[in-house]
Amino acid sequence: MSARILIVEDEPAIAELLAITLSRHGHTPLLAADAAGAERLLANQSVDLALVDWMLPGMSGLELVRRLRREEVTRTLPVIMLTARGEESDVISGLDAGADDYVGKPFSPRELMSRINALLRRSGVGDESVVTIANLSIDFDAHRAYVDGEPLTLGQRDFQLLGFLASHPERVYSRGQLLDHVWGRTTDIEERTVDVHILRLRKALKPGGADSLIQTVRGAGYRLAVN
Repeated sequence: MSARILIVEDEPAIAELLAITLSRHGHTPLLAADAAGAERLLANQSVDLALVDWMLPGMSGLELVRRLRREEVTRTLPVIMLTARGEESDVISGLDAGADDYVGKPFSPRELMSRINALLRRSGVGDESVVTIANLSIDFDAHRAYVDGEPLTLGQRDFQLLGFLASHPERVYSRGQLLDHVWGRTTDIEERTVDVHILRLRKALKPGGADSLIQTVRGAGYRLAVN
């Protein structure tokens, strides 16, 4: 199960913790420091779930959730509210505004991931836990990849890159788009980093002859070919 998850949080330390936690579990974090930033991002990118802090500068997280529920594109977007407000009336207000779940601060990353995965399953994201293309097989739940049944030794980011390309076969992604989807642009990373990871993936896939699945499209980027 791999998803693009929007983090709407104005506290840099908390936003970074959330981004690291999501990345470690194979998800792609997208960051916004306020409601306006979140709306701009949602207008240009697809998102599978949103984590929204209640207390935001300018428009509150509560009002942001209400606005999301009024828009056709985000009406069914799964939303988890994060807040230090733990009174029953606050929980009810958050759920009434349209949030699907509510996690109090300070939160347990393990509990949060459990709630995120439950919401993603309910919304149908990542239902296909195993993707097979030619002799390549990727088990997202087990976080393992195989060629001809033999396990590959991959780093976390290499696995995420391979999993993303395999989840969107034949589609060409530029280096910048791959950085957005796989790295999340949470740090200052050069686009050539993608080339390095592509080379490492091809090296790992070569013994089984699956390296040819990852193709370079001159002037455009990379894709994972079905044939």
